[in-house]
Amino acid sequence: MYETIYKQTITKDAPLPFALPGWIALAPFEEYLGMRIDEAANGMAILSMPFCAALCQGMGLMHGGAVTSLADTALAIAIKTLLPETTHFVTIEMNLKFHAPVRWGKVKAIAHVTERSDRNIAGAVEVLTEEGIKAATFQAVFRVPRKRSDLDHKSGVADS
Repeated sequence: MYETIYKQTITKDAPLPFALPGWIALAPFEEYLGMRIDEAANGMAILSMPFCAALCQGMGLMHGGAVTSLADTALAIAIKTLLPETTHFVTIEMNLKFHAPVRWGKVKAIAHVTERSDRNIAGAVEVLTEEGIKAATFQAVFRVPRKRSDLDHKSGVADS
């Protein structure tokens, strides 16, 4: 869907060259990696991603950054199922522990929201190989910025 913009440079103050087709949808980076949303509802999401050669590290295993991206995206999609559309939120903390290498096939990330406060939303993800082996576990905290009126208009950054 986004192939035509993959190499387009993003410049300061310019409009983005894409729009998401819906609230529960993948962004260009996620599509570029081959991610797919298999399920998403009620604070839970299951995403999958094929292990293609582009995702290899030097020894032929799936690169840790690809595994982390899948886990982070799965949790973001799970969070989106609980928030009003157009709510902004960002990852502010993450931790990933590897348990087994991904050597081939399709990888699956199963994400659940585990805790929610006023602005922070925490969750956990289990990343499984196609054989069902636990490849990684991931925990993260996302934050919803303060309302627009609370923004520092000078810098445009939300108060953490």
